[in-house]
Amino acid sequence: MKLTLKQLTISTSLLGMTFAMPAVHAADFEEYARIVNVVPQVEQINVPRQECQTVYENVQQPQERSNTGGIIGGIAGGLLGSQVGNGNGRIAAAAAGAITGAIVGDRVDNNNNAQPGYTTRPVRQCRNVDNWQTRTNGYAVTYEYNGRSYTSVMPYDPGSRVRLRVSITPIP
Repeated sequence: MKLTLKQLTISTSLLGMTFAMPAVHAADFEEYARIVNVVPQVEQINVPRQECQTVYENVQQPQERSNTGGIIGGIAGGLLGSQVGNGNGRIAAAAAGAITGAIVGDRVDNNNNAQPGYTTRPVRQCRNVDNWQTRTNGYAVTYEYNGRSYTSVMPYDPGSRVRLRVSITPIP
């Protein structure tokens, strides 16, 4: 690769500046500044929560029905009906007696006049409610250093003084 005099001069200058840069770099040191004011940075956020309670409600109990009264009434009605009449009339009377006896026996056994039963059962009812909370996101810290005021947002309250990293760089 053939370099011209101009390219060689530029390359040498860039190389020299690269090695000279650390000498131009700043002098860093730590110092403390006096805190003038600290203001919490807060925000309101909604964190909904669920509130639940147990209430009791009345529930109608289904009536239990029995077939025993209908069966016994049907048999008794059929026997009584078969005692009436002759021939085909006897069969018809037995059938009518069985039907009537079954209906009467069912009503007597299950007592249609009885009031329905009620019982209470617990029911859990829930609802979401707003829950506003105040959260601190950081602190706006105003401090004085070297006769000037500065403000920075910090994640914590630094107290009465804050540690600074001071960098001094010459202006070319």
